[in-house]
Amino acid sequence: MAEKETKERETQGSGAGGLGEALSGFVEAQVGRLAEKASDKLTDVTGQLTDAADSGSLLKIGSRILGGESPVKAFLFEKAKGVKDSVVGKVKDLFGGGKGKSGSSKSMNIIEVLDVGVPLRTAYDYWTQYDEFSSFTKGVRSVSMSDEMGSDWKVKVGPSSRSFKATVQEQIPDDRIVWTSEGAKGTTKGAVSFHELAPTLTRIVLVMEYYPSGFFEKTGNIWRAQGRRVRLDFKHFQRYVSLTEEEPEGWRGEIRDGEVVTSHEEALEEEEAAQAEDSENDDEYETAEDDDAEDEEEGVEEDEWEDEAADEDREE
Repeated sequence: MAEKETKERETQGSGAGGLGEALSGFVEAQVGRLAEKASDKLTDVTGQLTDAADSGSLLKIGSRILGGESPVKAFLFEKAKGVKDSVVGKVKDLFGGGKGKSGSSKSMNIIEVLDVGVPLRTAYDYWTQYDEFSSFTKGVRSVSMSDEMGSDWKVKVGPSSRSFKATVQEQIPDDRIVWTSEGAKGTTKGAVSFHELAPTLTRIVLVMEYYPSGFFEKTGNIWRAQGRRVRLDFKHFQRYVSLTEEEPEGWRGEIRDGEVVTSHEEALEEEEAAQAEDSENDDEYETAEDDDAEDEEEGVEEDEWEDEAADEDREE
């Protein structure tokens, strides 16, 4: 009986010993794998720290650690900052870095055509009332005239405002207006022409070249935001002209090669003189017509008198 118990204890001991050895081997294998992974991680971190040292950011990481931040947090912050700087640099390269004149940037062409149900002169005069644009458009905040050729504009670009100065290079009444504009965030060249389709129907053709120079403007240029803004405000002009009953007081002067050759007052005087001359010509024409009619009546009366005299001679 005692021998049997002794054998059972030996058997159990040997089984426990085998299990212990297996468990010990498993633990050792896991520890080895973990150590290998930790070594790989350490190698990666070492490589990243070497890159950071090469790029000059290791000192920044050290200063953040001395400032009380944990090593991991300091490293991650500088790493994220490096990624951000890299992305910004690539975007600046894409848009030309914001360097150089706006004329060297890629331009955007805008061409719009609208028909307005008003006479040619009315459509033209409405267009020359720049200070009224802020009352019916969404993109124009204010316009002030500096002189006969220049005007200062404040327009809305996204959530912010932009200012630029426009200068008329050519202006022919009831025909066309050509201008240029300069601002801190872009320049513009534009022309608008007016064409009479019928006595009460006018076609307006707007052509613009926009040269963005700011980061926001260049980003908006990709989405053609400026073109959509011009198109919408052009339609607002069409609605305003079609529904407004008041006669506009337009600027009737003439500009050629960037110089005023005829002022507004001189143009009005010339128009009044031309109207007076036309009125005199009409009066003279009517007088001539009246004289011709009287001559015809006198001629008829003379013919009738001669016929009557001839009849009397025959009767005698």
